Amino acid sequence: MKKIGLAVCYDTKNFGSQLQVLATVKKVEELGYKSEIIRYKKKITPTFIVQTIPRLFNISFLKSKLSGNQKDNALKSKPFYQAQVQQRNQRFDAFVDKYFAPLFSESYGGWETLVAKCKKNYDAFLCGSDQLWLPNNLGSHFYTLEFAPDNKPKIAYATSFGVSQIPNSQKKATAKYLNRFQHLSTRELAGQKIIKELTGKTAQVVCDPTLLFDAEGWKQMLPEKEVVEEPYVFCYFLGTNEEHRKFANEFKNKTGLKLITCPFLDNYVECDLSFGDIQLFDMDAVDFVNLIRHAEYILTDSFHGSVFSILNHKKFMTFNRFNAGANSRNSRIDSLCTLLGLSERRYSGDVMNVEKDINYNAVEEKLEKLRADSIKYLETALK
Repeated sequence: MKKIGLAVCYDTKNFGSQLQVLATVKKVEELGYKSEIIRYKKKITPTFIVQTIPRLFNISFLKSKLSGNQKDNALKSKPFYQAQVQQRNQRFDAFVDKYFAPLFSESYGGWETLVAKCKKNYDAFLCGSDQLWLPNNLGSHFYTLEFAPDNKPKIAYATSFGVSQIPNSQKKATAKYLNRFQHLSTRELAGQKIIKELTGKTAQVVCDPTLLFDAEGWKQMLPEKEVVEEPYVFCYFLGTNEEHRKFANEFKNKTGLKLITCPFLDNYVECDLSFGDIQLFDMDAVDFVNLIRHAEYILTDSFHGSVFSILNHKKFMTFNRFNAGANSRNSRIDSLCTLLGLSERRYSGDVMNVEKDINYNAVEEKLEKLRADSIKYLETALK
C-alpha cells in the first residue's frame, strides 16, 4: 500500500484548520492509502539561518507575529480571560491527541534529517489545504514541499495562497516551488490565476477538504450533540472589526435571540469582553460544528464558519474580515460564494438579510459536482 506523507497544519489553534486536516486524512484513508502526518522540528543550523533571513524582511510575516504577541500581552492584564483561553487551548491540544497523534511521524529534527527521512519513508507527498502558501509563509520551505525528492509525486490539494496576488519580490521563488509539483490544485479562483501566471499550468479549482463530506458524513466523524439548549445566533468572528459586533447586536435587538460567541481566538478585541450573551471557551472543534448545526442563524467572518453553515443548510451571513485589494485574504470566501451561487450571503449593509431563505437544492447541485470533481482529482493524483 502506498504511503503518503502529509504536510498539513494540524497544530494551529483554529477550529477550521483542525477540521480541514481531519477531512484530508479521512478522505486519503477512504481512498485506500496509508498516510502519515509529517512532523518537522526546526533546528538552528546554517541551512535554517539562510532559509529564515528573508522572513525578517517580510512585513506580512512580522505583522502576524506582532498580532499574536499583542493578544497574549493584552490577556495578561485579564487573568480570568487568560485562564479561559488557556482552557480552550487545552481542548485544541486534546483534539490533536485524539484525531491526529495516531498518524504522527517520528519528529524529524532539522532540515537535513527531514530531507533524508522523507526520501526513504514515503511514496508520495501531499500538501494540505488552508492558507499554507500565504506569502508570509514562504520562508518556512515546508508547506511548499521543497524537502521532497524530485523523483516522487508531489500533490497540492486545495492549497490556498490566501491572497489574490503574489508580491513581485516573491514571484520567482513561488514559481520555482510550484513547478516541482506534479499535481496542482487550489481552492480559489484567484489561486488558479496565480498558478497560471507564474507557471503556465492550469491548476484545478477543488473544494476545501471540509466540503469533501456532506452533513451526514460529518455526523459520522463528529457526533451530534446540543451545546446550548435555547435558540441562539452563533456569532463566529475571528477579525477585529467592531462594526460587525454592532450589527450582530442590532440583529439581537430585533429578534430577541441570544448571541453565542467564542472570543479571543485570533485576536484580542476589547469590545469582545462584553460582546455576546453566552461566551464559550471550554469548547473544541466538535462543539464548533455542533454550535453551527443547532443555531437559528450564523453571523461570521470565517471561511469555515461559512462552510459548515452551508453543509448544514443554515441561514448565514458572511462579513469581510479583511480590507479589499490585491493583498486581501477574502479571496477564499469570494470563491466559495461565487462557485456555489451564494454571493448574496455576503454582508451588504443590512444584517436582517440573514433571514432570507436560501435555495439549498441549487446549492447542493453545484456542491455535489464540485465535490465529485475534487474527489476525482485526488484519486488521479494519488494513483
